[in-house]
Amino acid sequence: MRPITEDDLQAFVDERLEAARKAEVESYLTRHPDLSRRVERMRALGDDLRGAFGPVAAEPVPAQLNLAHLVEARRRPRLPTWQAAAAAVLLALGGLGGWGLRGTLSSPMTGVDALAQEASANYAVYAPDRLRPVELAASDSDELARWFSARLDRRVGVPDLSSSGYRLMGGRLVATPHGPAGLLMYDDHHGTRLVMLMRPMAQPGDAPMREHRSGSAAGYAWAQDGLGYSLVGASDPAVLHPLANEIRRTTATNT
Repeated sequence: MRPITEDDLQAFVDERLEAARKAEVESYLTRHPDLSRRVERMRALGDDLRGAFGPVAAEPVPAQLNLAHLVEARRRPRLPTWQAAAAAVLLALGGLGGWGLRGTLSSPMTGVDALAQEASANYAVYAPDRLRPVELAASDSDELARWFSARLDRRVGVPDLSSSGYRLMGGRLVATPHGPAGLLMYDDHHGTRLVMLMRPMAQPGDAPMREHRSGSAAGYAWAQDGLGYSLVGASDPAVLHPLANEIRRTTATNT
Protein backbone atom coordinates (compact mmCIF):
# COMPACT_ATOMS: atom_id res chain seq x y z
CA MET A 1 0.00 0.00 0.00
CA ARG A 2 1.27 3.46 -0.88
CA PRO A 3 2.00 5.73 2.11
CA ILE A 4 -0.91 7.91 3.21
CA THR A 5 -0.05 11.54 2.44
CA GLU A 6 -1.49 14.91 3.38
CA ASP A 7 -3.05 15.08 -0.09
CA ASP A 8 -4.82 11.77 0.57
CA LEU A 9 -6.27 13.11 3.83
CA GLN A 10 -7.50 16.29 2.18
CA ALA A 11 -9.00 14.32 -0.71
CA PHE A 12 -10.65 12.00 1.84
CA VAL A 13 -12.25 15.00 3.59
CA ASP A 14 -13.41 16.38 0.22
CA GLU A 15 -14.83 12.99 -0.88
CA ARG A 16 -12.51 12.89 -3.93
CA LEU A 17 -10.88 9.46 -3.41
CA GLU A 18 -11.55 6.37 -5.46
CA ALA A 19 -13.22 3.54 -3.55
CA ALA A 20 -10.04 1.45 -3.17
CA ARG A 21 -7.91 4.34 -1.93
CA LYS A 22 -10.72 5.53 0.34
CA ALA A 23 -10.81 2.11 2.00
CA GLU A 24 -7.03 2.27 2.55
CA VAL A 25 -7.29 5.71 4.17
CA GLU A 26 -10.17 4.58 6.38
CA SER A 27 -8.14 1.58 7.54
CA TYR A 28 -5.15 3.83 8.22
CA LEU A 29 -7.25 6.27 10.26
CA THR A 30 -8.63 3.40 12.33
CA ARG A 31 -5.06 2.59 13.39
CA HIS A 32 -4.16 6.26 14.02
CA PRO A 33 -6.84 7.88 16.23
CA ASP A 34 -4.97 11.21 16.45
CA LEU A 35 -5.12 11.61 12.68
CA SER A 36 -8.73 10.44 12.69
CA ARG A 37 -9.64 13.22 15.14
CA ARG A 38 -7.78 15.72 12.97
CA VAL A 39 -9.74 14.62 9.90
CA GLU A 40 -13.00 15.09 11.82
CA ARG A 41 -11.90 18.61 12.77
CA MET A 42 -11.11 19.33 9.12
CA ARG A 43 -14.59 18.17 8.16
CA ALA A 44 -16.19 20.30 10.88
CA LEU A 45 -14.15 23.31 9.77
CA GLY A 46 -15.34 22.83 6.19
CA ASP A 47 -18.96 22.60 7.35
CA ASP A 48 -18.59 25.77 9.44
CA LEU A 49 -16.98 27.71 6.59
CA ARG A 50 -19.69 26.60 4.17
CA GLY A 51 -22.32 27.66 6.71
CA ALA A 52 -20.68 31.06 7.22
CA PHE A 53 -19.89 31.91 3.59
CA GLY A 54 -22.41 29.78 1.68
CA PRO A 55 -24.82 32.71 1.12
CA VAL A 56 -22.03 34.74 -0.52
CA ALA A 57 -20.94 31.85 -2.75
CA ALA A 58 -24.55 31.29 -3.82
CA GLU A 59 -24.93 34.84 -5.17
CA PRO A 60 -25.29 34.89 -8.99
CA VAL A 61 -22.36 36.06 -11.10
CA PRO A 62 -22.97 39.66 -12.32
CA ALA A 63 -24.21 39.69 -15.92
CA GLN A 64 -21.24 41.76 -17.11
CA LEU A 65 -18.88 39.00 -15.90
CA ASN A 66 -20.77 36.16 -17.60
CA LEU A 67 -18.44 34.24 -19.96
CA ALA A 68 -20.82 34.45 -22.94
CA HIS A 69 -21.16 38.19 -22.38
CA LEU A 70 -17.35 38.64 -22.31
CA VAL A 71 -16.85 36.59 -25.50
CA GLU A 72 -19.53 38.58 -27.33
CA ALA A 73 -17.95 41.84 -26.20
CA ARG A 74 -14.58 40.76 -27.64
CA ARG A 75 -16.23 40.08 -31.02
CA ARG A 76 -17.85 43.50 -31.32
CA PRO A 77 -15.99 46.14 -33.40
CA ARG A 78 -14.30 48.84 -31.38
CA LEU A 79 -16.23 52.08 -30.97
CA PRO A 80 -14.74 55.49 -31.69
CA THR A 81 -13.24 57.08 -28.59
CA TRP A 82 -16.17 59.43 -27.90
CA GLN A 83 -18.71 56.63 -28.28
CA ALA A 84 -16.68 54.34 -26.03
CA ALA A 85 -16.55 57.06 -23.37
CA ALA A 86 -20.32 57.57 -23.56
CA ALA A 87 -20.89 53.82 -23.29
CA ALA A 88 -18.62 53.66 -20.26
CA VAL A 89 -20.61 56.41 -18.53
CA LEU A 90 -23.90 54.63 -19.23
CA LEU A 91 -22.48 51.33 -18.02
CA ALA A 92 -21.25 52.97 -14.81
CA LEU A 93 -24.62 54.56 -14.16
CA GLY A 94 -26.36 51.26 -14.80
CA GLY A 95 -23.92 49.45 -12.51
CA LEU A 96 -24.49 51.94 -9.71
CA GLY A 97 -28.22 51.58 -10.08
CA GLY A 98 -27.94 47.80 -10.07
CA TRP A 99 -25.68 47.84 -7.03
CA GLY A 100 -28.15 50.03 -5.16
CA LEU A 101 -31.00 47.70 -6.11
CA ARG A 102 -28.89 44.72 -4.99
CA GLY A 103 -28.69 46.25 -1.54
CA THR A 104 -32.48 46.45 -1.32
CA LEU A 105 -32.98 42.88 -2.54
CA SER A 106 -30.29 40.95 -0.68
CA SER A 107 -30.92 42.53 2.74
CA PRO A 108 -27.38 42.07 4.12
CA MET A 109 -27.10 41.20 7.79
CA THR A 110 -26.75 44.07 10.23
CA GLY A 111 -26.50 44.57 13.97
CA VAL A 112 -25.94 41.55 16.20
CA ASP A 113 -26.91 39.22 13.32
CA ALA A 114 -23.84 40.41 11.39
CA LEU A 115 -21.72 40.15 14.53
CA ALA A 116 -22.92 36.57 15.10
CA GLN A 117 -21.95 35.60 11.53
CA GLU A 118 -18.50 37.18 11.94
CA ALA A 119 -17.92 35.39 15.24
CA SER A 120 -18.94 32.03 13.76
CA ALA A 121 -16.61 32.52 10.79
CA ASN A 122 -13.66 33.40 13.02
CA TYR A 123 -14.41 30.45 15.31
CA ALA A 124 -14.30 28.16 12.26
CA VAL A 125 -10.88 29.56 11.29
CA TYR A 126 -9.06 29.85 14.62
CA ALA A 127 -10.59 27.34 17.06
CA PRO A 128 -9.19 24.27 15.22
CA ASP A 129 -5.72 25.85 14.85
CA ARG A 130 -3.26 23.87 16.97
CA LEU A 131 -0.17 25.88 16.02
CA ARG A 132 -1.04 29.55 16.57
CA PRO A 133 -4.67 30.12 17.50
CA VAL A 134 -3.86 33.41 19.30
CA GLU A 135 -1.35 36.25 18.83
CA LEU A 136 -0.94 37.23 22.48
CA ALA A 137 -1.00 34.61 25.24
CA ALA A 138 -3.10 34.72 28.40
CA SER A 139 -0.06 35.88 30.37
CA ASP A 140 -0.33 39.16 28.41
CA SER A 141 -3.99 39.78 29.30
CA ASP A 142 -3.29 43.37 30.38
CA GLU A 143 -1.54 44.02 27.06
CA LEU A 144 -4.50 42.39 25.27
CA ALA A 145 -6.91 44.77 26.97
CA ARG A 146 -4.75 47.79 26.05
CA TRP A 147 -4.36 46.56 22.45
CA PHE A 148 -8.06 45.99 21.97
CA SER A 149 -9.00 49.27 23.64
CA ALA A 150 -6.66 51.23 21.38
CA ARG A 151 -7.80 49.57 18.13
CA LEU A 152 -11.52 49.50 18.96
CA ASP A 153 -11.40 53.03 20.37
CA ARG A 154 -13.30 51.75 23.39
CA ARG A 155 -12.14 50.68 26.84
CA VAL A 156 -12.59 46.93 26.96
CA GLY A 157 -11.68 44.25 29.46
CA VAL A 158 -10.79 40.56 29.30
CA PRO A 159 -13.50 38.49 31.02
CA ASP A 160 -12.34 35.85 33.50
CA LEU A 161 -14.23 32.56 33.06
CA SER A 162 -12.00 30.44 35.30
CA SER A 163 -14.76 30.03 37.90
CA SER A 164 -16.81 28.32 35.17
CA GLY A 165 -13.97 25.98 34.20
CA TYR A 166 -12.63 27.88 31.19
CA ARG A 167 -9.13 29.36 31.12
CA LEU A 168 -8.05 32.22 28.89
CA MET A 169 -5.71 31.07 26.11
CA GLY A 170 -5.11 34.56 24.67
CA GLY A 171 -6.40 36.68 21.83
CA ARG A 172 -5.83 38.47 18.56
CA LEU A 173 -7.22 41.30 16.44
CA VAL A 174 -9.26 40.23 13.41
CA ALA A 175 -10.80 42.08 10.47
CA THR A 176 -14.55 42.22 9.84
CA PRO A 177 -16.67 44.07 7.24
CA HIS A 178 -17.45 46.53 10.05
CA GLY A 179 -13.88 47.23 11.14
CA PRO A 180 -11.44 45.60 13.56
CA ALA A 181 -12.66 43.24 16.26
CA GLY A 182 -11.03 41.69 19.30
CA LEU A 183 -11.04 37.90 19.53
CA LEU A 184 -10.49 36.05 22.82
CA MET A 185 -10.12 32.29 23.04
CA TYR A 186 -10.82 30.07 26.07
CA ASP A 187 -10.62 26.32 26.67
CA ASP A 188 -11.53 23.86 29.43
CA HIS A 189 -9.60 20.86 30.80
CA HIS A 190 -10.98 18.72 27.95
CA GLY A 191 -9.50 21.08 25.36
CA THR A 192 -12.94 22.37 24.27
CA ARG A 193 -12.45 25.85 22.87
CA LEU A 194 -14.68 28.91 22.93
CA VAL A 195 -14.24 32.15 21.01
CA MET A 196 -15.56 35.54 22.02
CA LEU A 197 -15.63 38.34 19.45
CA MET A 198 -16.16 41.98 20.36
CA ARG A 199 -16.38 45.13 18.25
CA PRO A 200 -18.13 48.53 18.26
CA MET A 201 -21.63 48.51 16.78
CA ALA A 202 -22.98 51.00 14.25
CA GLN A 203 -25.87 51.82 16.56
CA PRO A 204 -25.26 52.97 20.16
CA GLY A 205 -27.02 51.38 23.08
CA ASP A 206 -27.93 47.79 23.89
CA ALA A 207 -29.33 44.84 21.95
CA PRO A 208 -30.87 41.80 23.67
CA MET A 209 -29.00 38.52 23.71
CA ARG A 210 -29.98 36.05 21.01
CA GLU A 211 -28.91 32.52 20.16
CA HIS A 212 -27.34 31.72 16.78
CA ARG A 213 -26.02 28.60 15.05
CA SER A 214 -23.57 27.85 12.22
CA GLY A 215 -22.81 24.24 11.34
CA SER A 216 -21.77 22.39 14.48
CA ALA A 217 -21.18 25.60 16.45
CA ALA A 218 -23.69 27.53 18.56
CA GLY A 219 -23.40 30.97 20.06
CA TYR A 220 -24.98 33.96 21.75
CA ALA A 221 -24.66 37.55 20.56
CA TRP A 222 -25.67 40.83 22.17
CA ALA A 223 -24.71 44.50 22.42
CA GLN A 224 -24.01 46.54 25.49
CA ASP A 225 -23.36 50.29 25.54
CA GLY A 226 -22.63 50.23 21.81
CA LEU A 227 -20.14 47.35 22.02
CA GLY A 228 -21.12 44.02 20.50
CA TYR A 229 -20.19 40.61 21.90
CA SER A 230 -20.63 37.10 20.54
CA LEU A 231 -19.58 33.89 22.31
CA VAL A 232 -19.26 30.84 20.03
CA GLY A 233 -18.38 27.19 20.64
CA ALA A 234 -19.23 23.61 19.84
CA SER A 235 -20.67 23.18 23.34
CA ASP A 236 -24.26 22.62 24.34
CA PRO A 237 -26.24 25.90 24.42
CA ALA A 238 -27.10 25.00 28.03
CA VAL A 239 -23.38 25.44 28.76
CA LEU A 240 -22.84 28.50 26.56
CA HIS A 241 -25.81 30.52 27.79
CA PRO A 242 -24.66 30.84 31.44
CA LEU A 243 -21.15 31.74 30.20
CA ALA A 244 -22.55 34.44 27.93
CA ASN A 245 -24.60 35.80 30.83
CA GLU A 246 -21.48 35.80 33.03
CA ILE A 247 -19.56 37.78 30.39
CA ARG A 248 -22.44 40.25 30.05
CA ARG A 249 -22.57 40.69 33.83
CA THR A 250 -18.82 41.23 34.27
CA THR A 251 -18.44 43.57 31.28
CA ALA A 252 -21.33 45.67 32.57
CA THR A 253 -19.52 45.91 35.90
CA ASN A 254 -16.27 47.00 34.24
CA THR A 255 -17.66 49.66 31.91
